[in-house]
Amino acid sequence: MLAKQKLSYWVSIFLVVLRLAHAQYEYLGYPPGYPDPEQEQYTPPVLASDTPRIQLRLAGQKRKHNEGRVEVYYNGTWGTVCDDDFTIHGAQVVCKELGYQEAVSWVPSSKYGKGEGPIWFDNLQCTGKERTLALCPSNGIGVSDCKHTEDVGVVCSDRRIPGFKFVNTLPNHVENLDIHVEDVRIRAILSSYRKRIPVTEGYVEVKDGGKWKQICNAEWNEFNSRVICGMFGFPGERRFNARVYKMFARRRKPTYWDFSVNCTGTEAHLSSCKLGQILARKSNDTCAGGMPVVVSCVPGRAFAPAPMTGYRKAFRQEQPLVRLRGGAIVGEGRVEVMKNGEWGTICDDHWNLLSATVVCRELGFGSAKEALSGGQLGQGMGPVHMNEVKCSGFEKSVTECPFNKEALGCSHEEDAGVRCNVPAMGFEQRLRLRGGRNPFEGRVEVLVEKNGSLVWGTVCSEGWGTMEAMVVCRQLGLGFASSAFQETWYWPGEVSADGVAMSGVRCSGTEMSLSHCLHHGPHLSCPRGGGRNSAGVSCSETAPDLVLNPQVVEQTTYMEDRPMFMLQCAYEENCLASNSDQTPANAYRRLLRFSSQIHNNGQSDFKPKAAKHLWVWHECHRHYHSMEVFTTYDLFSLNGTKVAEGHKASFCLEDSECDEGIEKKYECANFGEQGITVGCWDTYRHDIDCQWVDITDVKPGDYIFQIVINPNYEVPESDYTNNITKCRCRYDGHRVWMYSCHNDGSLSSETEMMFPGLLNNQVTHR
Repeated sequence: MLAKQKLSYWVSIFLVVLRLAHAQYEYLGYPPGYPDPEQEQYTPPVLASDTPRIQLRLAGQKRKHNEGRVEVYYNGTWGTVCDDDFTIHGAQVVCKELGYQEAVSWVPSSKYGKGEGPIWFDNLQCTGKERTLALCPSNGIGVSDCKHTEDVGVVCSDRRIPGFKFVNTLPNHVENLDIHVEDVRIRAILSSYRKRIPVTEGYVEVKDGGKWKQICNAEWNEFNSRVICGMFGFPGERRFNARVYKMFARRRKPTYWDFSVNCTGTEAHLSSCKLGQILARKSNDTCAGGMPVVVSCVPGRAFAPAPMTGYRKAFRQEQPLVRLRGGAIVGEGRVEVMKNGEWGTICDDHWNLLSATVVCRELGFGSAKEALSGGQLGQGMGPVHMNEVKCSGFEKSVTECPFNKEALGCSHEEDAGVRCNVPAMGFEQRLRLRGGRNPFEGRVEVLVEKNGSLVWGTVCSEGWGTMEAMVVCRQLGLGFASSAFQETWYWPGEVSADGVAMSGVRCSGTEMSLSHCLHHGPHLSCPRGGGRNSAGVSCSETAPDLVLNPQVVEQTTYMEDRPMFMLQCAYEENCLASNSDQTPANAYRRLLRFSSQIHNNGQSDFKPKAAKHLWVWHECHRHYHSMEVFTTYDLFSLNGTKVAEGHKASFCLEDSECDEGIEKKYECANFGEQGITVGCWDTYRHDIDCQWVDITDVKPGDYIFQIVINPNYEVPESDYTNNITKCRCRYDGHRVWMYSCHNDGSLSSETEMMFPGLLNNQVTHR
């Protein structure tokens, strides 16, 4: 008997320890390949009769549908929640009560804007297990000493609880509740549309209670269709042949959702629309209109579906007045607008989803997923053209929206950006990374058709570089490339995919899919073979962005005649014209000198490609080169013929100066680390060796001067289009000066035509 009691005692101790151990490591989640835990199935909360009846919603600006200011409906009034003592456990209760699987984070201090009305809850002490926020201990409902500057917000997982139904627990009915469904889709019905990618036409279906259901078209309107098309990445909707769908609905009995939908047309997602009336069904289970909702969407030109037979209608941008820069994937970036022939940015004051959606639709995308502020996608250069933009959501261009013409107090630290909904093209399903230590790196494997079936294979690494790696990372939605690899023996991929499936790949860097790049097609040619020589990549969510200050070049240009005996080190580093070897030691070389100030406006530090142990020591100048060529300097005649050239090896990449509040990180002295920190700049002064172009043999006249940073794309950047600076140059034989200096892509195309025969702002094939 005693032995049994002891055994029972130790079993109890073991179970307690097991629970504690599980709780301790639960946050780590499950390892790759381990079966996911079963998803929680929603069951309506059973509340005691004395529990205060409340409803919740997420509100505010600059937000996605699954985040926002927490608002509470009680006693006939909407109010907010104070951030005092609020924790992730409180966020967990809010998100679960709204039908989301879990909370991701919470934010204090009215990040989503100040609310209105009473502050219903203060000093909440939730455990995370409560079925409603009203059950969390607090000061008492309506008892608060807070202001609306302390309104709390939450970010919920975008995954919804299966089977969740929004139950209105209030006796006085709250009208216009937000829609909460597990999922939404456009299901192609007609055979001609089933073959197309992306899906542009079909039934609108919602997943409710784990089942897909159609929506009755009794109260459906064009505003609802506009929202559906927008959330699936399409800028607009169009008419369709209703007769065909009526015939189909008669043959196959639809399963209808219980509610109608009430959108204004400006919402970015169906979840932001309001729930309409509960629909009274007929005895034969059909709705009053007798037909499920159908939408037909107009795709942007970049997403026209395949096959293209008979397909002519696609969205086209009328005037290139708006563009996105610095984004990792298609449909995201810093917003830039054209004004007076010059590209500039938008200040993020009052920037919200309505204005962001106008930008997205204007560019041929759908509605906006996010309205970004604070220069999150890198800072622009040049003027800030618009401030306090207030769009209604229906403008054809953001340039038509009301705004404050004075951008007083706005800097590029406040540049606005967007992330747009784009159509599901399925590109990510035809490419994968294998063998890496994490999902952001590995050997590149592509899915290709071979002998009538689809097989996985490797990519030949000959010529493989940064541009190709950029396309891979974009296609997989992994951000920017951080490195491109021509050997991947340390990343064993799938053995069945060892064979070379693609060779001769050459990308410009802007393609959405590796298959869009130039390549050999079915006629493979890879002398080095695949295997250990297969192409590989590592990706990063952020990247640097180097931009040269054109005004500094213009202001510091001068001419110097320097004796050859003072140029010996520069001669050894090939910084003089090729015929300088015939120049006597006491003769002079004529040098066009200038300073260059190179800013890092990106999201991560710029570091040399080569590791420190590979840097080359140059005895003459007594410094290390971390890059073979960091910048090139060229002088062209007006017809585009090069008449003189120079280059700057990266002998000392360091932080010369930084924006206020940013500390210098890189310093070259004593074999120090080289790089340029975000928000800092490296200044190459005019009096440094090789900071020139040798113009000894150049005749007097008018020229075009061009500087290219990172010319061989050795280091990945978020935007290569701004790596080129051009100037007009006049040399009269005695003096030299620069004027009209600007970064490439900063002016209108008409102005750029004044600089013929040079590199344009598109990356060229190597």
